[in-house]
Amino acid sequence: MKKLLLLILTWWQGQTVGAWLHTKLHGEFVGEDEAGNKYYRTKGGAIDPGLGFQRRWVIYNGEAEASKIPPGWHGWMHQRTDVPPSEEKGYKPHPWQKPHLPNQTGTAHAHRPQGSLLGNAKRAAQAGDYVAWKPE
Repeated sequence: MKKLLLLILTWWQGQTVGAWLHTKLHGEFVGEDEAGNKYYRTKGGAIDPGLGFQRRWVIYNGEAEASKIPPGWHGWMHQRTDVPPSEEKGYKPHPWQKPHLPNQTGTAHAHRPQGSLLGNAKRAAQAGDYVAWKPE
């Protein structure tokens, strides 16, 4: 029952009723990434007459946050490549590449530089290079 209510009333937790219905009627499953996001395109790879190119979309696993899409899928979603990562053969990440992380802003893992009010580190003491302005 909870899942049904979330499907009807929320758009930020996965798919809505409209997205579910559109996916069932017009979608073709293409693949899934390591985060559990599912990718779709129009059935048979048909070109959308209104857009002039193939329509592609994602159903997020959990909160709808665009930065959760990894680089390979991002390229496919934005028409940069015609081959989705699920059909790509032989790609291996370089040793210097880090695993994809969604945007960490607003979370406990966000970057907080030295001196930040939200960071743990203390700001360095003044080195005598600052002189306060005094009116005459």
